[in-house]
Amino acid sequence: MYEANTIYNYNFPTNIKFGVGAANELKHYLKKQGLSRPLVVTDPLVSELSFLKALVDGLNQHGLRTNIFSDIHKNPLKSHVLKGNEAYFEYKSECVIGIGGGAAMDVARAIVLSINHHADLFEYDDQIGGSELITEPVPHFITIPTTAGTGSEVGRAAVISEDESKRKRILFHPKLLARMVFVDPQLTYDLPAPITAATGMDALTHNLEAYLSKGFHPICDGIALEGVSLIYASLEKAVNNSDQESRANMLIASLMGAVAFQKGLGIVHSMSHPLSTLLDMHHGLANAINLPHGLRYNIPGREDRFKVLAKTMNLPKEDGEAVVNALFELNERVNLPTHLGSQGVTQEHIEPLSELAVKDFCLPDNHRPAAKQDFIDLYSEAL
Repeated sequence: MYEANTIYNYNFPTNIKFGVGAANELKHYLKKQGLSRPLVVTDPLVSELSFLKALVDGLNQHGLRTNIFSDIHKNPLKSHVLKGNEAYFEYKSECVIGIGGGAAMDVARAIVLSINHHADLFEYDDQIGGSELITEPVPHFITIPTTAGTGSEVGRAAVISEDESKRKRILFHPKLLARMVFVDPQLTYDLPAPITAATGMDALTHNLEAYLSKGFHPICDGIALEGVSLIYASLEKAVNNSDQESRANMLIASLMGAVAFQKGLGIVHSMSHPLSTLLDMHHGLANAINLPHGLRYNIPGREDRFKVLAKTMNLPKEDGEAVVNALFELNERVNLPTHLGSQGVTQEHIEPLSELAVKDFCLPDNHRPAAKQDFIDLYSEAL
């Protein structure tokens, strides 16, 4: 399937260069596009890593004037975007390069939107019809993922929270799709095992929920099933005994999840988003813990799809409960917690978490409706 010494080109949903060493082609791409002042948007951790410093040095040695903006948080806020907008103009930048995981990609994408769209950022919230206001050109946008999780590098949406309320807002438009994505497995080799595990479970959640969501999109269904197969076969090795193939497979599956969830997500994300909002929990970790509980809730009415999932995961028993149990076991094999209480969630948090969850933007795509009491029950079960 994948030859280690080959760099592949493919276009779906945008232009992608995939393979070991693909990131080294960035400088040639920028030169070819006539871009000499890139703004690199990343998070504080990635900004200190040796590969990023080498990448930026390589760009500058080719006559490019590269600047880095890294004043962001794992759950990005509007204020981070506004600071990034200021940096773009301060450095007289010509393009934006998002490097990192989901947070960096979200902030980078929102900065891209903000450059030529001057209304308040949340006037463009897709949930209130704001995407119709996105009419102006946007800067050249490039993405380079360093985790196999959100797949945001091939997305066209950014999730940004309000600074005070921490309410999540959605900025979405085809203009926000990166023009070029460099996917280089070697950038993930040094990821710590806990981050590899949490982001990997995030990617698995995307594929599983996309397949189970109520929309009709057989193309996304096929992509999601292949993503599930790759992750279930590769995540444990990527975490505990990493090699080039497992890291490459995880990146491929992460991209697939981001394409597939254009169909929709569901109740697991509706449970997880409030945990990031109220308790600042890492999104991938929240998904990992909530995934078996949310999927168990979704078995009624989706028995046929759970049977297909069980086959895809090569489980000895082909039903929903087997899938749920396999996910509990996978969390344990990659050393992730299986209960929210281990992360400081208490009984007192359940009511406010449930109030947010029932209003979450992913819930309408869930095939089985859920009321506030259902979330109270789910959080209590996961506690």
